[in-house]
Amino acid sequence: MPAHRGALLPLLGTAEDVVAFFAGVADLDATNPADHLLDDGVRLASGAPLEQFARAGSGDAFCFVGEGGEERPVVYVSLDGEAGLLALGLLELVQLCLVAPWWRDAPGRTAEELQAVAAEYREDMPDLYRRRDRAAWALGLDPAGLPSEAEVLDRLVNRARGPVATACLVVGYKGDPLDPLFGAAHDTDFHLPKLISHRPPPGQSERGRPASLPQRH
Repeated sequence: MPAHRGALLPLLGTAEDVVAFFAGVADLDATNPADHLLDDGVRLASGAPLEQFARAGSGDAFCFVGEGGEERPVVYVSLDGEAGLLALGLLELVQLCLVAPWWRDAPGRTAEELQAVAAEYREDMPDLYRRRDRAAWALGLDPAGLPSEAEVLDRLVNRARGPVATACLVVGYKGDPLDPLFGAAHDTDFHLPKLISHRPPPGQSERGRPASLPQRH
């Protein structure tokens, strides 16, 4: 996949097509940094910085771990007292949201159930792929180069199980670890490699440019 051009985070908060998809479809709102304040006492057990950069409609937080730029790990902190590693870098998170904006509904579901969740999203939003592709191009990403649903969800679970997730442990104001976003029971039933990616009908593009958009040269 070709490298994207420039920083992603400013576009998540300002580019019209990007905001329309991420805030309106993927439930990731980076438009108002002043709203991005973690609850008092929520922090990393390691003592490293935890920087919120976006929020969900529920108030849940997307946060960078440590110091640096968009290459930093991203954790999700929910108001329900759960937290977990989502991605190693903002690009991974962007790919997850573009390909599987319904990722929050994935834990604990079988491959067949995941297909039903994805199908419901497509039924409720007939222009999903058009909106997704417009957002991808606005971010400097070629939709044809995006990973599949199975790939991004499998990566999501592997991140939650890996050593980086341990280093990204989030604790509350009393110092107790928050519950894992993806628990052991969820992992057991999360058969993501078997997920079959949906192919859109002619005229729509799942992984390429929609017919309504001109080719970029």
